[in-house]
Amino acid sequence: MDDIVKQALARWPNVPHCTGWLLLDARGQWRMRDQAAQAQGAAGDPIRHTALLGFINRNYACDEKGQWFFQNGPQRVYVELGYTPWVVRLHCGADGKLMLADQTGSAFEPATAFIDDTGGVLFSDASQPPKVAVLHDHDLELFSTHATLADDGASGTFHWRADQALTLRPIRRDEVAARFGFVASPADAEKRERS
Repeated sequence: MDDIVKQALARWPNVPHCTGWLLLDARGQWRMRDQAAQAQGAAGDPIRHTALLGFINRNYACDEKGQWFFQNGPQRVYVELGYTPWVVRLHCGADGKLMLADQTGSAFEPATAFIDDTGGVLFSDASQPPKVAVLHDHDLELFSTHATLADDGASGTFHWRADQALTLRPIRRDEVAARFGFVASPADAEKRERS
Protein backbone atom coordinates (compact mmCIF):
# COMPACT_ATOMS: atom_id res chain seq x y z
CA MET A 1 0.00 0.00 0.00
CA ASP A 2 1.28 3.47 -0.88
CA ASP A 3 2.58 5.62 2.01
CA ILE A 4 0.24 8.44 1.03
CA VAL A 5 -2.70 6.05 1.42
CA LYS A 6 -1.51 4.94 4.87
CA GLN A 7 -1.20 8.58 5.92
CA ALA A 8 -4.73 9.37 4.68
CA LEU A 9 -6.12 6.37 6.57
CA ALA A 10 -4.46 7.54 9.78
CA ARG A 11 -5.75 11.06 9.33
CA TRP A 12 -9.34 10.14 8.29
CA PRO A 13 -10.05 6.64 9.63
CA ASN A 14 -13.85 6.70 9.33
CA VAL A 15 -14.53 7.66 5.71
CA PRO A 16 -17.50 5.61 4.40
CA HIS A 17 -16.69 2.96 1.81
CA CYS A 18 -18.40 2.72 -1.58
CA THR A 19 -19.59 -0.20 -3.67
CA GLY A 20 -20.59 -0.75 -7.27
CA TRP A 21 -18.35 1.91 -8.84
CA LEU A 22 -15.30 -0.18 -9.79
CA LEU A 23 -15.20 -3.49 -11.65
CA LEU A 24 -12.38 -5.86 -12.57
CA ASP A 25 -13.54 -7.68 -15.68
CA ALA A 26 -12.56 -11.21 -16.73
CA ARG A 27 -9.85 -9.77 -18.99
CA GLY A 28 -8.14 -7.90 -16.16
CA GLN A 29 -9.41 -4.45 -17.15
CA TRP A 30 -10.40 -2.01 -14.44
CA ARG A 31 -13.72 -0.36 -15.31
CA MET A 32 -15.42 2.69 -13.85
CA ARG A 33 -19.16 2.18 -13.39
CA ASP A 34 -21.21 5.34 -13.17
CA GLN A 35 -24.80 5.30 -11.92
CA ALA A 36 -26.18 4.53 -15.39
CA ALA A 37 -23.84 1.54 -15.83
CA GLN A 38 -24.76 0.25 -12.38
CA ALA A 39 -28.50 0.63 -13.07
CA GLN A 40 -28.16 -1.30 -16.34
CA GLY A 41 -25.84 -3.95 -14.90
CA ALA A 42 -23.22 -2.87 -17.46
CA ALA A 43 -19.47 -3.36 -17.06
CA GLY A 44 -18.69 0.35 -17.36
CA ASP A 45 -15.91 2.22 -19.11
CA PRO A 46 -12.32 0.93 -19.14
CA ILE A 47 -9.88 3.02 -17.14
CA ARG A 48 -6.98 3.97 -19.39
CA HIS A 49 -5.05 6.50 -17.29
CA THR A 50 -1.67 4.83 -16.65
CA ALA A 51 -0.96 6.51 -13.30
CA LEU A 52 -4.45 5.71 -11.99
CA LEU A 53 -4.13 2.06 -13.06
CA GLY A 54 -0.80 1.82 -11.23
CA PHE A 55 -2.34 3.40 -8.13
CA ILE A 56 -5.26 0.93 -8.16
CA ASN A 57 -2.93 -2.05 -8.67
CA ARG A 58 -0.64 -1.04 -5.79
CA ASN A 59 -3.54 -0.49 -3.39
CA TYR A 60 -5.65 -3.55 -4.22
CA ALA A 61 -6.38 -5.78 -1.22
CA CYS A 62 -8.93 -8.06 0.42
CA ASP A 63 -10.87 -7.62 3.66
CA GLU A 64 -11.70 -10.28 6.25
CA LYS A 65 -15.00 -11.11 4.47
CA GLY A 66 -13.29 -11.92 1.16
CA GLN A 67 -14.33 -8.66 -0.48
CA TRP A 68 -11.67 -7.12 -2.71
CA PHE A 69 -11.17 -3.38 -2.66
CA PHE A 70 -9.04 -0.50 -3.83
CA GLN A 71 -7.90 1.72 -0.98
CA ASN A 72 -8.33 5.20 -2.46
CA GLY A 73 -6.74 7.37 0.20
CA PRO A 74 -9.03 7.12 3.22
CA GLN A 75 -11.90 5.59 1.23
CA ARG A 76 -12.27 1.89 0.56
CA VAL A 77 -13.72 1.30 -2.92
CA TYR A 78 -15.06 -2.25 -3.12
CA VAL A 79 -14.52 -4.02 -6.43
CA GLU A 80 -17.13 -5.93 -8.40
CA LEU A 81 -15.47 -8.98 -9.93
CA GLY A 82 -16.21 -10.11 -13.47
CA TYR A 83 -15.04 -13.55 -12.36
CA THR A 84 -12.05 -13.91 -10.02
CA PRO A 85 -9.98 -11.38 -8.03
CA TRP A 86 -7.00 -12.05 -10.28
CA VAL A 87 -6.68 -12.35 -14.05
CA VAL A 88 -3.53 -13.83 -15.56
CA ARG A 89 -1.86 -13.68 -18.93
CA LEU A 90 0.19 -16.61 -20.25
CA HIS A 91 3.26 -16.05 -22.38
CA CYS A 92 6.60 -17.60 -23.27
CA GLY A 93 9.66 -15.90 -21.84
CA ALA A 94 12.86 -15.26 -23.79
CA ASP A 95 14.17 -18.61 -22.53
CA GLY A 96 11.07 -20.40 -23.86
CA LYS A 97 9.64 -21.03 -20.38
CA LEU A 98 5.96 -20.39 -19.84
CA MET A 99 5.16 -17.53 -17.50
CA LEU A 100 1.99 -16.17 -15.90
CA ALA A 101 1.53 -12.56 -14.81
CA ASP A 102 -1.52 -11.10 -13.08
CA GLN A 103 -3.32 -7.85 -13.94
CA THR A 104 -0.93 -5.88 -11.70
CA GLY A 105 2.07 -7.17 -13.67
CA SER A 106 3.29 -9.47 -10.88
CA ALA A 107 4.42 -13.03 -11.56
CA PHE A 108 1.87 -15.70 -10.68
CA GLU A 109 3.18 -19.17 -9.78
CA PRO A 110 0.42 -21.76 -10.13
CA ALA A 111 0.12 -24.74 -7.83
CA THR A 112 -3.17 -26.09 -9.21
CA ALA A 113 -5.16 -25.69 -12.42
CA PHE A 114 -8.84 -26.04 -13.24
CA ILE A 115 -11.19 -26.04 -16.20
CA ASP A 116 -14.66 -24.71 -15.45
CA ASP A 117 -17.91 -25.84 -17.00
CA THR A 118 -17.83 -22.92 -19.49
CA GLY A 119 -14.31 -23.78 -20.76
CA GLY A 120 -12.54 -21.17 -18.64
CA VAL A 121 -9.11 -21.98 -17.25
CA LEU A 122 -8.22 -21.06 -13.68
CA PHE A 123 -5.04 -21.27 -11.65
CA SER A 124 -4.50 -21.08 -7.92
CA ASP A 125 -1.21 -20.53 -6.16
CA ALA A 126 0.26 -22.09 -3.02
CA SER A 127 -0.32 -19.07 -0.74
CA GLN A 128 -2.65 -19.35 2.24
CA PRO A 129 -5.38 -18.64 1.52
CA PRO A 130 -4.71 -19.42 -2.13
CA LYS A 131 -5.11 -16.73 -4.77
CA VAL A 132 -7.24 -17.80 -7.72
CA ALA A 133 -6.95 -16.32 -11.19
CA VAL A 134 -8.80 -16.81 -14.44
CA LEU A 135 -6.72 -17.06 -17.60
CA HIS A 136 -7.38 -14.22 -20.07
CA ASP A 137 -9.40 -15.73 -22.91
CA HIS A 138 -6.92 -14.47 -25.54
CA ASP A 139 -4.37 -16.91 -24.08
CA LEU A 140 -6.50 -20.06 -24.36
CA GLU A 141 -4.84 -21.04 -27.64
CA LEU A 142 -1.34 -20.90 -26.12
CA PHE A 143 -2.66 -22.80 -23.11
CA SER A 144 -4.12 -25.51 -25.35
CA THR A 145 -0.76 -26.09 -27.06
CA HIS A 146 0.69 -26.99 -23.65
CA ALA A 147 -2.27 -28.99 -22.35
CA THR A 148 -3.42 -32.53 -22.85
CA LEU A 149 -7.14 -32.86 -22.23
CA ALA A 150 -8.95 -36.05 -21.31
CA ASP A 151 -11.98 -37.17 -23.31
CA ASP A 152 -14.30 -35.37 -20.87
CA GLY A 153 -12.72 -32.00 -21.82
CA ALA A 154 -12.71 -30.98 -18.15
CA SER A 155 -9.60 -32.73 -16.90
CA GLY A 156 -6.11 -33.51 -18.11
CA THR A 157 -2.61 -32.11 -17.72
CA PHE A 158 -1.10 -28.66 -18.23
CA HIS A 159 2.58 -28.96 -19.10
CA TRP A 160 3.70 -25.89 -17.17
CA ARG A 161 7.44 -26.43 -17.06
CA ALA A 162 9.75 -29.22 -18.22
CA ASP A 163 9.89 -30.53 -14.66
CA GLN A 164 6.36 -29.60 -13.60
CA ALA A 165 2.98 -30.67 -14.91
CA LEU A 166 -0.25 -29.51 -13.31
CA THR A 167 -3.24 -31.81 -13.19
CA LEU A 168 -6.28 -30.08 -14.68
CA ARG A 169 -9.30 -30.53 -12.46
CA PRO A 170 -12.93 -29.80 -13.28
CA ILE A 171 -14.73 -27.06 -11.35
CA ARG A 172 -18.12 -25.44 -11.73
CA ARG A 173 -18.01 -21.72 -12.33
CA ASP A 174 -20.74 -21.06 -9.78
CA GLU A 175 -18.63 -22.79 -7.08
CA VAL A 176 -15.39 -20.82 -7.59
CA ALA A 177 -16.15 -17.89 -5.26
CA ALA A 178 -17.19 -20.13 -2.35
CA ARG A 179 -14.29 -22.52 -2.85
CA PHE A 180 -11.71 -19.73 -2.86
CA GLY A 181 -13.44 -17.52 -0.29
CA PHE A 182 -14.10 -14.31 -2.20
CA VAL A 183 -17.19 -12.16 -2.71
CA ALA A 184 -17.84 -11.48 -6.40
CA SER A 185 -20.22 -8.58 -5.73
CA PRO A 186 -19.72 -6.53 -2.57
CA ALA A 187 -22.59 -4.28 -3.74
CA ASP A 188 -25.00 -7.25 -3.74
CA ALA A 189 -23.64 -8.40 -0.37
CA GLU A 190 -24.26 -4.93 1.06
CA LYS A 191 -27.86 -4.95 -0.27
CA ARG A 192 -28.49 -8.35 1.35
CA GLU A 193 -27.13 -7.09 4.69
CA ARG A 194 -29.45 -4.08 4.60
CA SER A 195 -32.59 -6.13 3.90
